Amino acid sequence: QVQLVESGGGSVQAGGSLRLSCAASGSIWTINAMGWYRQPPGNQRELVATITRGGTTNYADSVKGRFTISRDDAKRTVYLTMNSLKPEDTAIYYCYMDRPSTGSRYWGQGTQVTVSS
Repeated sequence: QVQLVESGGGSVQAGGSLRLSCAASGSIWTINAMGWYRQPPGNQRELVATITRGGTTNYADSVKGRFTISRDDAKRTVYLTMNSLKPEDTAIYYCYMDRPSTGSRYWGQGTQVTVSS
């Protein structure tokens, strides 16, 4: 079985920073894309950032210049460094990883990020 465990969420004031981590365990050794989605209160889940196996990144316009996605394949971990946080960044953040051998996508359990003004 494959599990993704997230950490690093919490409460912060506007302008602050947080770093989310998402580590995989189980039978997943080669990982294609990794990324982060978020779901604000009362809204649909939205894409935040992605990173390919080759390191190409993509960001939602709302987080460009403030968030940075990175990965460590040896640790099977994806990170999301969030700077200059705004109240509108408040959401549950979910990580995902794509396993090429099966075409499966795995999700983390979600971690709450709350930004107060």
